[in-house]
Amino acid sequence: MSILVFALVGALAQLIDGTLGMAFGITSSSLLVALSATPLAASVAVHFAELGTTFASGASHWRTRNVDWRIVVRLGIPGAVGAAIGATVLAHFSLTDAKVWMSWLLLTLGVVLIARFGLGKRLIPTIAGQPTSGLLVPLGAFAGFIDASGGGGWGPITTPTLLSVTTLEPRRVIGTVSASEFLVALAASGGFIGGSATSDLDWQVVAGLLLGGVLMAPFAALLAGRLPHAPFGTLIGGVVVITNARTIMITNNISTSVIASALIAVACVVVALTVAAWRREHRLGVEHSFFEESAQ
Repeated sequence: MSILVFALVGALAQLIDGTLGMAFGITSSSLLVALSATPLAASVAVHFAELGTTFASGASHWRTRNVDWRIVVRLGIPGAVGAAIGATVLAHFSLTDAKVWMSWLLLTLGVVLIARFGLGKRLIPTIAGQPTSGLLVPLGAFAGFIDASGGGGWGPITTPTLLSVTTLEPRRVIGTVSASEFLVALAASGGFIGGSATSDLDWQVVAGLLLGGVLMAPFAALLAGRLPHAPFGTLIGGVVVITNARTIMITNNISTSVIASALIAVACVVVALTVAAWRREHRLGVEHSFFEESAQ
């Protein structure tokens, strides 16, 4: 296939990843596997491409002040350790069953996000102030391992978790997760090199994903900073639910027509809740401005 095709895939994946804080690896890996690449080859190609895309994304989010560097250190370094281990494991074991269990966990987190931002209901108590190392270190290590061994998962695990249990703005969570992902991609790539998993690597795929992702990164970072708070969180939750519900249904051999109908129904509900969240946030913003003007 042409490098232009992979560049378009990289651009689309980075647009989603940079604005929602997840899905570059999942989007890219899914396409490569659909094109008959092995899970190992797909993960290797994606993580090599992410060396450039995550650096560009992190720099773009830094320029738009979306990055909390204190969290980057405590999340990214453990993530790098987990990624190095995951890259080694991928070359020797099948993690199909683990990915199914992970899909259930992520599906639950997606529902929590939809309830919080779409319905205004908190199902998990939030952490006051900055998240502690007690949360960030194990979260980073776990997400890094899943990301390297499964071809994606850093954003889908860390972004919903931080949105669910902290009071950080979505754009700050997304920017911080994106910046810390560079350390994960670096460690995973080193693990793949050490495990001699790069012999069959198609550098045209890497170059295409890298080109598209790097070019799209600045625009995605700007969009992340401009999207409204509640609708944005609802949309992230919807993406998590739809992505993982599809994985679970495919694993259970549910027919394609049933899967399509179910995902369309979920998407319609998510869109309706996103619109309702936008209207609610807009109304509260107008009321807040009115009271501020009245007080002056």
